[in-house]
Amino acid sequence: MISFLVYLVLSSLYAVNKLPFAGTVKTSTSQTQVIQEQFGVSRQSSKGNETVTKFTLTNRHGVKAQFITFGATLTNLFIPDRNGTFQDVLLGFDDLDGFMGLKGRNPYFGSTVGRVANRIAKGRFLLDGVEYRLATNNGDNHLHGGNVGFDKVHWQPYVHDDGSVTFTYSSPHMEEGYPGHLYAQVTYTLTDSDELIIDFKASTDRPTPVNLANHAYFNLAGHDAGRQQLYDHRIQLYANHYTPVDVAKIPTGEIATVNGTAFDLRNETRLGDVIQLIPDGGYDHNFVASGSSFKLYKTLPLVVQLWHPKSGRRMQVFSNQPGFQLYTGNFLPTDDSLLGKNGAFYSMHGGLCIETQNFPNAINQPNFPDSVLRPGTVYHRTTAFKFSNK
Repeated sequence: MISFLVYLVLSSLYAVNKLPFAGTVKTSTSQTQVIQEQFGVSRQSSKGNETVTKFTLTNRHGVKAQFITFGATLTNLFIPDRNGTFQDVLLGFDDLDGFMGLKGRNPYFGSTVGRVANRIAKGRFLLDGVEYRLATNNGDNHLHGGNVGFDKVHWQPYVHDDGSVTFTYSSPHMEEGYPGHLYAQVTYTLTDSDELIIDFKASTDRPTPVNLANHAYFNLAGHDAGRQQLYDHRIQLYANHYTPVDVAKIPTGEIATVNGTAFDLRNETRLGDVIQLIPDGGYDHNFVASGSSFKLYKTLPLVVQLWHPKSGRRMQVFSNQPGFQLYTGNFLPTDDSLLGKNGAFYSMHGGLCIETQNFPNAINQPNFPDSVLRPGTVYHRTTAFKFSNK
C-alpha cells in the first residue's frame, strides 16, 4: 500500500512539472542565461509526434552548454582556449535524426544512460530471490539500459530560477525487464566558475538496480580535432585500483592494483604513450575512484584531470560515484562513416568518455558496491566538470 501511495504522489508531481526531489550541490551564485527553442520533432514515439526542445545555458564568461529533451542529452559544450577562442569540445550531431540514430549508429553521444549504465552479464540478475532477464543488446550482455534505454526516451524539462535545467522521466515497472517504477531526474547546472554539474536522483516503488551516467565524448582540442590531438592530451586518474574484464568487457570480479600496469595513470601521462598498450584498441575499463583530498564544494572529490597542452584547456572531474569508466572511443568506426557536427567525421579515438558510475555488473558481483535502490531511499549521485586553462 505504501509503495502504491508513493507511486501516486510522485506521478502527480511529475504531471504538474514539479520535482519530487529538492536540493542539489550548493554552488556559487550564477548569472546563467537560458534560451529555449525547438530542436526537432520525433515521429517514432509511441505517443505520436513529440517536440524535442533544446536548452542553451550561457554563463557570464561566455561558456555555453546545450541540452535536448530526447535522452536528456548534453549536445554541445563551448569552452575557451588560453587565447579566448571558443570551441565545441563534445562529439555529437547537428540534428535530432543523428541523436535518434536515424542516419546511422549513435554511440550514446552525450546521452543520459540507464536504468543501469554499462554492462550486465548475460542480461540477467537475481534480486531478492527473483531472476530478472533483460534485453541483450551487446552480444550476450545488456548495455546501457537495453534496446530502449534512457538515452532513447523523451524527458520532461523544468527550468529553475538559477538557470539550471532539470529533466525528469518515469520508467514503468518491467521496462526493458527492470522491476519497479523508477522516477528519475537529472539536473544540469552551469556555474560562473565554469563548472558543468550533473546531478542525478531517483526513487522507486520496488527494489531495482540503478546506475545513471552521462556518456559525453570529449576532445579538448575541439570536437573535430581527431585522434592525433586526443593522443596529445595529458591525463591523470585518482585511482589506485581498477576492475579487470573478460573478452566481453565484463568485470571478472577482481579489484586489482594499477601498480606496474598501463592502468597506472596516477601521474600525468600523455594518452598517446599508453593507449596502444591496452588490448582491444584502448581503454574501456572501470577504475575505482580513490579521490583526491581536493574537493569541490567540500563534497565532491577530484577523480580525473585532463589537459590539452596546445589549446591550454583543462578539465577536472569531481564525483561522489565509487568508480568511473575511461573509454577512449575504441568502437567508433575506423572509416569516415560516422558524420557528426558541421560535416566532421568521427573515427576511432576521436574522443574519450569519463563516465562516473557504479562498477559494471555490480548487481551480479557481491564484492562490488551495492547497486540496488529500495523503496523509501533516494539515489543521489553528482558529477562536476570544471574547465580552466593551464
